[in-house]
Amino acid sequence: MALHVSLIGRKDLSGEVYRQLRAAIHEGRLRPGDRVPPSRELASSLDVARMTVTVAYERLAGEGYLTARVGSGTFVSAKVPMLAARTGRRATTGGLRHRRIWDELNAAPALSQPTFARTARFDFRSGAVDASLFPSETWRRLLRQQLRAETIGAGTYGAPAGHASLRAAISHQLALSRGVQGSFEDVTVTNGTQQALDLTARALLGPGDRVAVESPGYSPARLLFASLGLRIEGVPVDAEGLVVEAIPKDTRLVYVTPSHQYPLGVAMSLQRRIALSDWANRHKAAIVEDDYDSEFRFRDRPIEPLRTLNAAQVVYVGSFSKTTLPTLRLGFVLTPPSITAAVRAAKFVADWHAPLPLQGAMARFLDDGDFARHVRRMRAVYQARHELLTNILARDFPEFQVIPTVAGLHVSAVTDLSERRIDDTVARASKIGVAVQSLSRFRVSREPGPKGLVFGYGAIADERIEEGLKLLRRCFEQSR
Repeated sequence: MALHVSLIGRKDLSGEVYRQLRAAIHEGRLRPGDRVPPSRELASSLDVARMTVTVAYERLAGEGYLTARVGSGTFVSAKVPMLAARTGRRATTGGLRHRRIWDELNAAPALSQPTFARTARFDFRSGAVDASLFPSETWRRLLRQQLRAETIGAGTYGAPAGHASLRAAISHQLALSRGVQGSFEDVTVTNGTQQALDLTARALLGPGDRVAVESPGYSPARLLFASLGLRIEGVPVDAEGLVVEAIPKDTRLVYVTPSHQYPLGVAMSLQRRIALSDWANRHKAAIVEDDYDSEFRFRDRPIEPLRTLNAAQVVYVGSFSKTTLPTLRLGFVLTPPSITAAVRAAKFVADWHAPLPLQGAMARFLDDGDFARHVRRMRAVYQARHELLTNILARDFPEFQVIPTVAGLHVSAVTDLSERRIDDTVARASKIGVAVQSLSRFRVSREPGPKGLVFGYGAIADERIEEGLKLLRRCFEQSR
């Protein structure tokens, strides 16, 4: 292995080699069993006499740090004393000081208890997809094409806006499937929805500005806004969506999921969407429309996006995480022309651009019709799971009322039971491999909100749904 030893400006060269190797062992950079470079090789790299390194090695071996194996080399001893610096503990005092907001965010359930921190035999978590049904062979072929020398070209950086063909494909897809009109010039490719929100907030807002979010709502968005020093206001959601009358007057940006509210699943009524658009006009505020899951509508007419009602003040964000794979981390933001340049500048200083081979492959995936075929197939799969899950919940969980929804990858069920019993059920289920989420973890404000459970069906096969819900029912009956 390459081993860093610095002798610049040092006089006791053999002593320096000894001290720096010993420090590397104490700090865990060299671990028990690691092979150190041969003395001749290290001496050559340091431009010193071989004897300088040999003396240091002999001293370390004499103290029990190194051991020589005939014909194999010299290794860090397995019997090295376990000093405090080698116990795996990290210093938590001294050094640089971070902003206090990160202590608060690290204590939030979304970070302290990550949704996907562990695997589950019966996975009812929201936001997951069935990766086993993704057309991997097709994707690998498209990605290989993007990695050819003639495609990579000179290997230079790309435009912050993203791959031109992908932006055009996204613009065409939005116009075709959602009726959202917008020039591809106003599409910026991002690393998922989260970065789309980050760029938009940086382009429009400053520390202390107020942002309104749905409560219950999407926790990562709230945490992102808080990290930017924005004031967060949780606004209640009812059967018609966000309660517009509850938005504070000094709000600069409203973040909503109108087509399939996360996590309740209700669709914002036309009257409520018009009211929100009018409110934004009166207060000169921005609306960020997260149109996640809109591709997976099982029946009824599609919900008209807010963007079609107010193109001047609605920022439309989306991603390919649910329609393809979350691991690709590809998303986009369609901005009003007035802020496109600012969003592009924010993207440039953030990470310049998303990976170009992935963008090129996704462009072909869209243009060749593979994306549409995959979505049609998955829509049928998810619809069957949706119907199976909701039927079992209605039959076996009479204490819960399923909120009607005709789209997406999850459903929510509310109840009058205590949150203590709900949380106890979730904890018991987790211990036996059943992963399900409580509605309370999505609450933004401290005010009481709906109580219940969120059931995702994207990552669980049809044949495992009933067995998993039987185990959950048993945990529910054992809870208090």
